[in-house]
Amino acid sequence: MPDEKITIQNVLQPGKTYQVDAAKFTAARDALLSVLPATSPGLTQGEMTLAVRAAVSPEQFPGTTSSWWMKSAQLDLEAKGVIVREKTKPLRWRRA
Repeated sequence: MPDEKITIQNVLQPGKTYQVDAAKFTAARDALLSVLPATSPGLTQGEMTLAVRAAVSPEQFPGTTSSWWMKSAQLDLEAKGVIVREKTKPLRWRRA
C-alpha cells in the first residue's frame, strides 16, 4: 500500500504544486507551527531548523532530513498566508 500523499505549494513558485508524503509533511508542519512565535521578531532559518529538529522524532526524520521537510512546510505555509516572512536581515518568519 503506497504512502498517502498531500499537495503542497511553494511561495517562490506560484501556481505550482507538489505531492509529498502526508505523514512526514504533517509532522514537520505541526512542529514548525509549534515553534514559530506569533509576534516579531520571529525566527531565522537557522533558529527554525534547530527548533524543529528538537521537536520532531529522530526515527521519523533521520539525520538532517527534518531540515528539508521543515523548509517544505515553511514555503507551503507562507504560500497559504499562515506564516509571514519579515523584511529583516537576516530573514525571519513568524505565524501570521
